[in-house]
This record gives sequence, C-alpha cells and structure tokens, in this order.
Amino acid sequence: MECVYIEDAYYIYNYKVFIKFNTGKSGEVNLQDIIFKYDDAKSLRELNEFANFSLDSWPTLCWSCGFDIAPETLYDLCT
Repeated sequence: MECVYIEDAYYIYNYKVFIKFNTGKSGEVNLQDIIFKYDDAKSLRELNEFANFSLDSWPTLCWSCGFDIAPETLYDLCT
C-alpha cells in the first residue's frame, strides 16, 4: 500500500468531515466516536472547536489542542 495522506478536507456538519486522499479515494468521515473516546479531544466536543481543524505536515487532520488522527485511520473510516 502506498503512503496515504490527505489532499483536501472540509467540515460538513456535526462531527463529519469530507476528505480527499492522494489515492483518489474521497468521502465522508464521522469522527464522533473518536472525539468522545479520547480525553485529549475533549475540547473538540464543542462543534465550533471541532470544525476548526487544519492539515499538518503529514498531512492529516489536526487541531490547535494538539489532537490529530492518523491518515490511515481516516482512510479506513472513509465511506
């Protein structure tokens, strides 16, 4: 498998993000379970905070609180 990374991502609603990967795969990812599973993501339970993500140098989704999610995980969750 080639190295997977995100080419583009945008917030949809609630805890859903649309992601386009370098492999050509794209789709919606629901991150609610992940956000509520980890204490490090507690601030992201506020939707205004969750929607304010960026792409880091990998690139993958990251937030100013320091929380990020591996691109491979996002790829597996992508519908």
